[in-house]
Amino acid sequence: MRKLSYFVAASIDGFIGAPSGDADFFLPFVTGDFLDYLRDEAAEVLPTAARRAFGVDERATVEYDAVIQGRASYQIALDAGITSPYAHLREYVASRSITESPDPNVEIVSGDLVAAVRELKRQEGLGIYLCGGADLAGQLKDEVDELVIKTYPVVLGSGMPMFGADFGVDAFTLASVRSFDNGVLVRTYRRER
Repeated sequence: MRKLSYFVAASIDGFIGAPSGDADFFLPFVTGDFLDYLRDEAAEVLPTAARRAFGVDERATVEYDAVIQGRASYQIALDAGITSPYAHLREYVASRSITESPDPNVEIVSGDLVAAVRELKRQEGLGIYLCGGADLAGQLKDEVDELVIKTYPVVLGSGMPMFGADFGVDAFTLASVRSFDNGVLVRTYRRER
């Protein structure tokens, strides 16, 4: 069975963005050995434009072959004139407002999201990258098999949570922690099932 991995940037206090969703304040930390990590080890979760900028666009994917993102996350790409922001992966966008896909590489999921993800997980292939945002992650919280949290050394106080969901306790086991010279930590957790 394929795994669903929520690979997300967050503040120390667990927010993935400002209340508006903006997360540009994380960008100054994409430097040094953390930048090397993103380019050399995590390029599969980078948008295609970033992969091209880093010169790794032709690199084969080995961890993920699909991405699912919410309508708001996808809108950022659409506003920039990009209809397939993760062209190196099969793309799924959860949306009730987009009725027709603007790109042949993007499939719109407008029905039962959990059922669609469960079906994806049953199919042959590599892992599925959950791109976000908070509402989508909240809807899929019970389906997340792995959390990869890039924790940036900032405290926001409030903002967009990692999961827009009701209270519930879900246990995960810490699998690894990496620290970088700019204070960023990358923690990987696996769900206890």
